[in-house]
Amino acid sequence: MTRILVLYYSQTGQLTRAARAMLAPLAARRDVEIVWQELRPVSPYPFPWSFFRFLDAFPECVYLDPAPIEPVGFDAGARFDLIVVAYQVWFLAPSPPITAFLQSPAAGVLKDRPVITLIACRNMWLSAQEKMQALLAARGARLIDNVVLVDQGPPWATFVTTPRWLLTGKQDGFWGVFPPAGVSAADIAGCARFGRALVDGLDKLRGSASGSLLHGLRAVKVDPGYIAGEKIAQRSFRLWGRLLRAVGPPGHPGRRALLLLYALFLVTMILTVLPLSMLVRAALRPLLRRRLDAEVARLEQPSGSSDERMTRYARAHNRI
Repeated sequence: MTRILVLYYSQTGQLTRAARAMLAPLAARRDVEIVWQELRPVSPYPFPWSFFRFLDAFPECVYLDPAPIEPVGFDAGARFDLIVVAYQVWFLAPSPPITAFLQSPAAGVLKDRPVITLIACRNMWLSAQEKMQALLAARGARLIDNVVLVDQGPPWATFVTTPRWLLTGKQDGFWGVFPPAGVSAADIAGCARFGRALVDGLDKLRGSASGSLLHGLRAVKVDPGYIAGEKIAQRSFRLWGRLLRAVGPPGHPGRRALLLLYALFLVTMILTVLPLSMLVRAALRPLLRRRLDAEVARLEQPSGSSDERMTRYARAHNRI
C-alpha cells in the first residue's frame, strides 16, 4: 500500500480542485491511500478580503511569521511514501497556514520523505518557491517535483482580475475584455497527467524516490522577465515589512496610515518599476543570454518545462 499525504490550504477552493485533479488517477487505485489534511488557521482569514485586512497580512507573510493553525488530524510519526504540499503565494511567500505547518512539530512527518509542491498563483512564484525549498530542507524533506499553475490571461488583465476576485469574490470575466480570474478550468483538469505519471512511478515511490517523477510534462515554466522584478519586489517587501512590524502587531491602528502609503507604493511599483525592469532585461537579454538561461534552468528544477512525455500522459484514456 502506497500512502500519500496532501497538505493544503485554499481560500477559494481553486487549489483544492487542482490537487484533487492531480491525485485523481491515484485515488482510483486500491493500492493507494491518500490522506487529505487541510491546514486551518485558528483565526480564519476572510474571503473576500477587505482592503486593509488584506494589506495587514503582508508583513507577517514576508517574514514567515504566521498565525497559529489548528492541530492536524494525522499522526506526526506516521510514514508516508509521498507528501504533496499544495500552496498559494501571498506577497511572494507561501501562504501563512503552510508556513505555520512547516514550522510546527507536526512537520517532522516530512523528514526523509519525497515531496511534490503544487502552486496556484497569479504569476510571480519564484521567491515563494525558494522560501519553500529552504523550509523543506530545514525539515529534512526531499523535493522531487514542482508543479506551477498560473492565472489565465495576460499580466495586464490579471492585475485587475486577481484583486477584484480577492476583494469582491467575483471571478467571472467582464466587459468583454477581462478573462475570468484564476487558473483556467482546462489547466486544472490537465493536472491529471501528473497523477498518471505518478501511477507509473509507484514502484519508485515505494523505494524512496529521489529523482523527478514529473519531468517531461511541462510542470513548470519560468518567465525570465519576472526574475529581476521579483528580486526588486522582494527587497522592497522586506523593507516595508520591517517598518510595519515596528509599528505593532496585525490589527494595530498605527499600521493603517502606513499601509495606505505602502499600497500607493506597491501600485506605483507594479505599474512602473516592474515593467521597466522587464524591458531593460529584455534589451540586455542578448548580452546576458547564457547567464539568464542558466538561471531559468535552475528555477525550473526539479521538474523542468520540457514536454517530451506529454503525449503519453496527457491523454484521458491513459490507464489509471
